[in-house]
Amino acid sequence: MFPIKTFVSERRAANLLEQVRWRDGVYCPRCRGESVIRYGSYRVFQRYLCKDCDRTFNDQTGTIFEHSAVALRKWFLAVYTYIRFNTSLRQLDVEIDVSYKTIYRRVQRFLRALDAPQLHLKGPVEIDEFYVKAGLKGRERDCWSRSRGLSTRGRGTFAEDKPPVFVLADRGSGERYVVPAKTATESRIRLLLADRQQESLTVYTDGFRAYEPLEEDDAFTREYVVHGDGEYVDGDVHVNTCESHASLARRWLSPHRGVSKDRLTPYLRAFQLRREVFRKPGKEALKTILETAL
Repeated sequence: MFPIKTFVSERRAANLLEQVRWRDGVYCPRCRGESVIRYGSYRVFQRYLCKDCDRTFNDQTGTIFEHSAVALRKWFLAVYTYIRFNTSLRQLDVEIDVSYKTIYRRVQRFLRALDAPQLHLKGPVEIDEFYVKAGLKGRERDCWSRSRGLSTRGRGTFAEDKPPVFVLADRGSGERYVVPAKTATESRIRLLLADRQQESLTVYTDGFRAYEPLEEDDAFTREYVVHGDGEYVDGDVHVNTCESHASLARRWLSPHRGVSKDRLTPYLRAFQLRREVFRKPGKEALKTILETAL
């Protein structure tokens, strides 16, 4: 259900911010002191006084929503529709009547505030990779022309403007992870599989050569299918879940009309958050989105 009441009332938006921001108790965002008392109000926000540093703050202080003349309810609508419906920034500046530069900077602050996914693998695990054409989008002061990596084919690297993105599907926990990388190498794959709960983790892969060293390691049991030989499923051995998730990630990036490789990681973290709130009702989804960024 769409949380429409939160998006039409500034008071309701401020109350939700207060509830989510101080879910673990009120503390001073400057000195981290907990000796805090209520100290009037600022607009619709509660103001506090820290007894340790003798400075005041409010519910917005130190968040991605501070120092903005735009109503908080509009920013809530922006981040909710961006994550929930993958709305483009051009569409958002029309919907909330804010300039494109303003909405772009605030959404970028929101994306930078998202935490990296924590991989806790139970196993068995599918792992696969796909490649994103992402160059240096936009004007570069030290570069004569812009490069967007649109000419390379096949596998690539970050330096070649086609960075790999690994997809891990943990069948034991049902979690899906999307992690960008500089290169698709053995060392990077081992790093992704390092945080596991089993001494010997079963890993399902395709025939990519970077996965071959896992067979010589007692910490892994590798089973694979070779797509080049027309083999896609062999009993429980396949990477179809990863390929399906990769197609969803590509669709997520599509409305943004090309993503700079330097900003690819925040966009994929937003996609990870979108999958987390996919089945949640509107108000609960909005709370989860705010908790992730605050």
